[in-house]
Amino acid sequence: MNACTALCVAKNFSFSPLREMLSKRYACTLYRDVIHIGQESGDVFVFSYGAIVAWGTAPDDLKKILHEIEAFEQGPFLEYYSDEFTYSVTGSTTIKDDHICLASDDFLEKLALSHGIAQSVKLEEFETSAEKTIEETAKIPLNLAGSGKIRLSRRQISKMRGNLFLVTSDINLRYNLLDTPEFFWEYPEVEYAYEMMARYLDISSRVDILNQKIDVIHDLFGMLAAEQYHKHSSTLEWIIILLIAVEIV
Repeated sequence: MNACTALCVAKNFSFSPLREMLSKRYACTLYRDVIHIGQESGDVFVFSYGAIVAWGTAPDDLKKILHEIEAFEQGPFLEYYSDEFTYSVTGSTTIKDDHICLASDDFLEKLALSHGIAQSVKLEEFETSAEKTIEETAKIPLNLAGSGKIRLSRRQISKMRGNLFLVTSDINLRYNLLDTPEFFWEYPEVEYAYEMMARYLDISSRVDILNQKIDVIHDLFGMLAAEQYHKHSSTLEWIIILLIAVEIV
């Protein structure tokens, strides 16, 4: 059996310069926002949003490619988000127990499956970020219920809300994790493989759950922001009352 390795190494790549560099060193083909590197040991697919999926690639060859693309990473991660599969060519496409059976050794089928795998490791980045935010905000409702006071400034609340909006925007708008990649407009004959992988990795339900978690945190910050606004308004009202009192005296 051969190995299929998926890595999310950065938030994005500087894609055009990266494509130019790889084209000078390897036999590369561009498929919209994916670079296909064809090698004797296997196929490597580099996605613009910081993900890489390697099929049957020797560990040393993959390590070399990862080193070469480091200079083009935007927002590199200290620890990669990863997933591992095995695969073999059996004449029909199935996925079970993290083993992929391919209908053929055609790279287009591998690319179709890679779209789903790459979306999954990219989604893992957002899931980890959301879990971290949930941990950081877990004590806020407890403190509010216990003391009735908010220990965050308006600026801190605004920054946290802004970060959450960025995550929501990245998931649903920027990376289109719920949409079928545009690649399949040109190659609809392999879309079935992508759909099979997306179902296997529960991408749609994971995005829904992640959005629900983020919505709960949004509601919390919305309540905190309203409370801070009320306190600020009350302070201004007292200042005006004092000024009027001083003027009367």
